[in-house]
Amino acid sequence: MEIKYWSDIACPFCYIGSNRMKRAMKELGIYNTTELEFKYFELDPTTSKETTEGYINHFTQGNKSMEDQAKQQMAYIEKMAHDDGLSMDINSVIPTNTVDAHRLIKLANSKHDPVLTENLIRRFYQVYFNDGRSIADHNVLVNAATEVGLYKDEVEVILNSDKYFQEVKADEIEAMQSGIHAAPFFVINNKYGINGAQPYEVFINALKQVQDEEDKAKG
Repeated sequence: MEIKYWSDIACPFCYIGSNRMKRAMKELGIYNTTELEFKYFELDPTTSKETTEGYINHFTQGNKSMEDQAKQQMAYIEKMAHDDGLSMDINSVIPTNTVDAHRLIKLANSKHDPVLTENLIRRFYQVYFNDGRSIADHNVLVNAATEVGLYKDEVEVILNSDKYFQEVKADEIEAMQSGIHAAPFFVINNKYGINGAQPYEVFINALKQVQDEEDKAKG
């Protein structure tokens, strides 16, 4: 079985949905033997690398009349994360561009060490949704990347260049060509799709179905 999923570090439902998929994989005993490929999906290409904007203003796109509704939605998202055992302080989020973080995920992936890649993805989600730090700040990115085992000099070289930018953009092109217009989006065996942060049981049932099909194919 192989799974690929489109996600953005700035997407709370991607954080929650990917965690549910990984939990389901672990419950079924396939996490360590199944390829799980993270692909980039930019939720908002207009987001800048520097901002003084608070998350609620970003959430409402500056529409003050939507703030009460937005606060309720943000509280709901935060509760979803907490119920799944994830740390999230959504009011502390600094809404900045995530492309450099995704370039570093490509760097980690080039090491062919799934644990390293997963640890970096998890750390970046924590930076964005819990630490109240800018995911576009190169110092923040260097610290987070070196914490999980990447070398500082190599990380800095990537950040001071455009390396892996084309690979990141290729993920977006693949999404468009595949008819994927939102994240998270999971594709199992290039055949089955799961859209959004579906309930945990949806991930379990989908994986079981694919397992059953693979077992029958083996005869």
